[in-house]
Amino acid sequence: MGLGLGMLATAAFAGDPAPANGPRHVPSPDWRDQVVYFLMIDRFANGDRGNDDQGAGETDPADNAKYSGGDLRGARERLSYIRDLGATTVWITPPVASQWWNPKSHYGGYHGYWATDFASVDKHFGTLADYQAFAQALHGDGMYLVQDVVVNHVANFFHYDALPDPQDPARGLSFVRDTQGQQAPTQAPFDRNDPRDPAQRARAIYHWTPDIVDFTNETQRLTWQNAGLDDLNTESTEVRRALRASYGMWIRDVGVDAFRVDTALYVPPDYFTDFLRADDPQAPGILRVAEATGRKDFHVFGEAFASDKPFEDTQSKRIDAYMRAPDGTRYMPGMLDFPLFATATDVFARGAPTKQLGWRIEDRMRVYPDPWRMATFIDNHDVDRFLASGDEAGLKQALLMLMTLPGIPVIWQGTEQGFTGMRTAMFAGGFGAQGRDHFDESAPLYRYLQRAIALRRGDKVLSRGNPEVLRSNAAGPGVLAYWMKGEGGARLVVFNTANHAALLDNLDTGLGAGELLRNVFAIDGKGEDLDVGAYGRVSMVLPPRSGYVWRAETRDTAVIDDTEYPELDDLPRDTFDGDFEVAGANLLPGEVRVVVDEDYTHAVPVARQRGANWRARIDISAMLDPAVEHSVVAWMDGVGASERRTFRVVRAWKPVASIDDPSGDDTGPDGRYTYPTEATFAPRQGDIEHVDVATSGGTLRVTVRMRAITTTWNPPNGFDHVAFSIFVDVPNMQGGARAMPNQFAELPDGMRWDVHLRAGGWGRAMFDAPGASATNEGTPSATTALVQVDAQARTLTFTFPAASLGRATDLSGARVYVTTWDYDGGWRALRPVAADYAFGGGDPARDPRVLDAVGPITIPKQRPSGEDHHQ
Repeated sequence: MGLGLGMLATAAFAGDPAPANGPRHVPSPDWRDQVVYFLMIDRFANGDRGNDDQGAGETDPADNAKYSGGDLRGARERLSYIRDLGATTVWITPPVASQWWNPKSHYGGYHGYWATDFASVDKHFGTLADYQAFAQALHGDGMYLVQDVVVNHVANFFHYDALPDPQDPARGLSFVRDTQGQQAPTQAPFDRNDPRDPAQRARAIYHWTPDIVDFTNETQRLTWQNAGLDDLNTESTEVRRALRASYGMWIRDVGVDAFRVDTALYVPPDYFTDFLRADDPQAPGILRVAEATGRKDFHVFGEAFASDKPFEDTQSKRIDAYMRAPDGTRYMPGMLDFPLFATATDVFARGAPTKQLGWRIEDRMRVYPDPWRMATFIDNHDVDRFLASGDEAGLKQALLMLMTLPGIPVIWQGTEQGFTGMRTAMFAGGFGAQGRDHFDESAPLYRYLQRAIALRRGDKVLSRGNPEVLRSNAAGPGVLAYWMKGEGGARLVVFNTANHAALLDNLDTGLGAGELLRNVFAIDGKGEDLDVGAYGRVSMVLPPRSGYVWRAETRDTAVIDDTEYPELDDLPRDTFDGDFEVAGANLLPGEVRVVVDEDYTHAVPVARQRGANWRARIDISAMLDPAVEHSVVAWMDGVGASERRTFRVVRAWKPVASIDDPSGDDTGPDGRYTYPTEATFAPRQGDIEHVDVATSGGTLRVTVRMRAITTTWNPPNGFDHVAFSIFVDVPNMQGGARAMPNQFAELPDGMRWDVHLRAGGWGRAMFDAPGASATNEGTPSATTALVQVDAQARTLTFTFPAASLGRATDLSGARVYVTTWDYDGGWRALRPVAADYAFGGGDPARDPRVLDAVGPITIPKQRPSGEDHHQ
């Protein structure tokens, strides 16, 4: 079923642009069935080297902060590459004229989000004719165009050094003159940005405000500057009309089919009623413009950079509030689904329990009015790449998830080539490209994505159906199983997210005994059909990191099941505080495996008793959370499973170290470092005051009290302006590395790390030592540490599961080393003299990225593990 690879068009040779012979205006597609390829114009393809450098010091392909040279002609030349992948729609970053270089922030507007003219094409990207040719070439290929738009702000031209006087917005104001010689946008009325002029102040095109310092404050979020960008007064009739006129032009004159709205959470949600539907003959709402061009379903989806903690949906409901008013009136048709992205990344890249994703799948169907029109993604230009913390096996699973759930899947450029850098260029001369093009249609991930996209495009049950979660694992990585049901039948989707084989036991499919599950997709290409057993159940052993899709088919076959399955006795109680025994019987010859929390590979040894009876001892050393329901089942290969039993564990933590750290020593190894000069770093968030270490069996808990915890930039993990690099040396693990990857340092006192956690406000990643070097973080771990923040106590707690530490039952002799710096798509820059967003006092080519450090801390010899199990 689906689109065979042989049906995909043959690629045009590089440098041969697709002919611009398609229509400018085309009817809207059914957006539920689309698959989007997202590209950043400057980093995708360079078709005209003559427009790379505009002479303002803004272009340097070796510098991620500057233009690399990509343009619209280059994107047009590579449309066959996108089409062959199977994508149906291309989303581009804003093509509009932008601030080329900001000397205050030492960064450029190559990304397109720092507009100076919303109605002109940036000279680096080409001309209006180039854009029109790109759109018509897309339409000629049967594809559609999404343009990124900004309504919240323009570039950074003014700022306040202190809170402004509401009665006098000119007080404390200073201007930035960029390298184009401008201190205001060039487009009217946005060029009226100087409140010192009474006439400009009266027009109120801007909120003359400083940077947001409290993202929970509604006034600040909606009217203050986000990251220093000049905030537009979107309540102004004049501003609204100018934005509608600018963006309506792109629909009429270029043929844009949809908009993605940047920073949508930073304007009032009812703004979009005017933006989309205003009845203004001079500047009608963009849906009215689109309808006049024949687009009856012009799609608009907004960015809401907000993620939820496990089993919470506060941010999801905020996102929903931007799609519909409390009375149900629609604002926007869709939004980017950041909560799904965050949960899926935790599960597929970091080994979080699959129950978190199962819950998220169900919750999004409850919260969102139309989840089929939400844009779903696993990588984008504002977050770390999946492969920066996860591995290829997990990425394949995450991509298959996108293709088998409601939503519009979005593929960020380079994901299909295995990129690890956030904004690495695809073309040879661009940033991070290492001198070669990356349009390899034989690349393994490219070929895999072709298959996964073809599966979705060939089966509308997957793009239009409803999910029903059947099984998920509360204890850790393992099984996730869900139906997608709709007109056309039912599709069973099953993952094993663990690095070990997992037992899927007694899955109640709801099908009749004897019905067939026809395999239509397997990540490894080796799927097999399944017969549904008695009572509509299915049991199987899933290989590590596997993923499958089956189609339910009815057969007129009666099944009489007289199999003698292994028996598992009822458990003596439902909560345990130490290791315990289970017992059962097996009437058939053969080996019984006792499988705990679906972990088939590490099945518990069974001791045979007289007759058919057996016993087994359950080790709870890796079980942490008393809220988690664990499972145990008896299994025989080739026969099947007993009934499943469940239990909980309540265990004690043992303090093993408590260390004070001097205040004010967050100045680097030699005491020379200073913080970035930007005011939000003033609390000195990298200063460690105290570290507590505790163990519970083979599990490690590190609690760090800081001088300050801030959330200036609204980080989903609950802290910002600092990142932690924690190294653990476990005696029973072989090997180990000395280098602190990318930190220009080695561990002290001869310590060698086996496990390394990097944790910041927007992400965390854990690595095992194999492959680690000064420039390589090592092998991504299948599990990761849990991070909890108590802002009032100024503490962060990092919990390393026993599975991440070699399944040790005793951590005696293990060593821990804790360091701080800051991380923003990479360790924050170090310079001889500090800048707004760079540390000062060091040589960027050789000095350590370490502000404060504690350790190595050695864990003393512990009592025998059995003594630790009771409270």
